Amino acid sequence: MTIDNVQTVPPGPRRSVELDSDEALRLLGSVSLGRIVFTRQALPTVRPVNHVLDDGDIVIRTHEGAALTSRTRQAGAPGVVVAYEADAIDPHTHLGWSVVVTGYAHLVTDPGELARYQALLQPWVNRTMDYAVRIHPDLITGARLTAAEESGSA
Repeated sequence: MTIDNVQTVPPGPRRSVELDSDEALRLLGSVSLGRIVFTRQALPTVRPVNHVLDDGDIVIRTHEGAALTSRTRQAGAPGVVVAYEADAIDPHTHLGWSVVVTGYAHLVTDPGELARYQALLQPWVNRTMDYAVRIHPDLITGARLTAAEESGSA
């Protein structure tokens, strides 16, 4: 197997700049795709999903047979501990940002809220998604990857 169109990454070190939680959530809200991490049979599970940011909470849609639907349905208060990650990193320069949110996820059960999320968030896979899961962030971390400034130039 060969890889076509392989591009080299420009030389030079990168610098990681920590983001404050407001900036991290703003950036997370600027993209529609992320990854949810939860436990399934005591092991970490990662799923790519699309999302919307609603009043500081992350909302995703799920389906009846989804492991996350089952886990959140069985959970009591305050919900299931999850992590959610989204990023925008240029594949050629490796510059961009990454945000990780850790918090509790629970099923949206209010019919009005569920209808609203079904209108706001269209699934990106061809599958019926009758459920929505809301993630309330407890810990928000993020980093921006920038080119390190050149040193030694006059």
